[in-house]
Amino acid sequence: MKKLYRSKRNRMICGVCGGIGEYLDVDPTIIRLVALVLGFSGTGLFVYIVAAIIMPDEI
Repeated sequence: MKKLYRSKRNRMICGVCGGIGEYLDVDPTIIRLVALVLGFSGTGLFVYIVAAIIMPDEI
């Protein structure tokens, strides 16, 4: 069973995009590009901050 964690290996800022990429088996760079595009809309930044607070660190 896979669990969603903030990544320690694929970390740029908080590890949220790296953790989502590892969970979905997708390159974290693609997730970061999607997050960047959503960040320009304003809601993406809010979602990233909430995810950084809610998601636990990788053990």
